[in-house]
Amino acid sequence: MRPHDRRPEQLRPLRFKRRYTRQAPGSVLVCLGRTTVLCTCCVEPSVPPFLVGKGKGWMSAEYGMLPGSTNTRKARDKAGKVDGRSVEIQRLIGRSLRAIFNLDQLGERTLWIDCDVLEADGGTRTASINGAFVAVIDALHSLKSQLPPLSEIVRDSVAAVSVGLLNDVELLDLEYVEDRDAEVDLNLVMTGSGQFIEVQGTGEEATFSRSQLDRLLKLGKVGVDAITAAQRKALGAQWPF
Repeated sequence: MRPHDRRPEQLRPLRFKRRYTRQAPGSVLVCLGRTTVLCTCCVEPSVPPFLVGKGKGWMSAEYGMLPGSTNTRKARDKAGKVDGRSVEIQRLIGRSLRAIFNLDQLGERTLWIDCDVLEADGGTRTASINGAFVAVIDALHSLKSQLPPLSEIVRDSVAAVSVGLLNDVELLDLEYVEDRDAEVDLNLVMTGSGQFIEVQGTGEEATFSRSQLDRLLKLGKVGVDAITAAQRKALGAQWPF
């Protein structure tokens, strides 16, 4: 039996609280079970040097876990010393968001996406992507008088979920105690229309078959559909499609 009597194909309770802070134009507190991440999106009227003069915008993400987010204190990243896991995750968040936006329509602006983990119980990278999409949409709405219609900027939605094999059972949305013991762990990033953006899958002292992979991907699609529906509900009239 899973923790909290969840079914194998069941997500943890998912909640988005928009406008959680007042300063950032996009601000969302996303809760996936106990995992809690603050996602903000700020806008800068400049782009990296390689884009200057091209009329194209950019998106970049940063990710971090606050010291009290785990059961033992997580040391803060120091200047110039960001741990490898944080770098990997923030690159994933950036890639996932850039895949569904038409950056040519942003003008020379950078959207900075910051994902700060307040409490970690598995799935922090997937929760970050899910909340970041909502935060970016809110930030773009704050610029609507300066930009083309949102339908010309946003091609699709994006959502992410974890799946895994534990005792040869396929499970959706692993929390920490499941992720810790899973034989196979897979993170899936997809668009709302069902296109793949990224698949990260590994075996831990185990292998998995093509048929198991196919079932995990199918299960992940069930989760992405449910998350997309929750994003749409959270954004309400601001949903861009």
